[in-house]
Amino acid sequence: MRVAIAGAGAVGTSIAQELIEYGHQLLLIDRESRAIREDTLPEAEWVQADACELASLEEAALQTCDVVVAATGDDKVNLVVSLLAKTEFGVNRVVARVNDPRNEWLFNDSWGVDVAVSSPRVLAALVEEAVTVDDLIRLMTFRQGKSNLVEITLGENTPWAGRPVRDVDLPHDVALVTILRGNRVIVPTPDDPLEIGDELLFVATQEVEDELRRLMRPDRPT
Repeated sequence: MRVAIAGAGAVGTSIAQELIEYGHQLLLIDRESRAIREDTLPEAEWVQADACELASLEEAALQTCDVVVAATGDDKVNLVVSLLAKTEFGVNRVVARVNDPRNEWLFNDSWGVDVAVSSPRVLAALVEEAVTVDDLIRLMTFRQGKSNLVEITLGENTPWAGRPVRDVDLPHDVALVTILRGNRVIVPTPDDPLEIGDELLFVATQEVEDELRRLMRPDRPT
């Protein structure tokens, strides 16, 4: 898979390094000459250009990329890159970095964004996930906010301890993806029993999150 990353700072190059290790082809674009450090990632293609300029993206053959990641430190730039990638070059998947949470509402399909990643929101979710028991925590958003990866840790008061997965009558548009138990990652089957301390990961539409929260902890106010 060919991936273009606009923004060759610490975030962009870290993403590129990970994707190269997964075997993908990487194109890094940055307008600052000091950001072009080909020796750090010789496997990647480096282009010094303004990713907001149509001509620069045409030269970089952005239409040959399967994914574009707008990873600069400027939300305005990330929105413009996303819009150009989607509307002018027909890129199938556009991922954009949100630097200021107040701008998160802009990062949607109107601007060509398929997935928006807000570092403050992700960090806050990870903190919540680490310390919160018996409440639903949103970890990640998919499909422009239409679906989310959510987590709940079963506490001492859970009604589900000792009961099999098949007893949990999940709402429509919810899927139990995995159970994290100690060092184990369990792909759930109907006969698997739930235990106190289990971390349950679900993919759910936003509309049914409250219903899922009530189901998993019926005695907790929502």
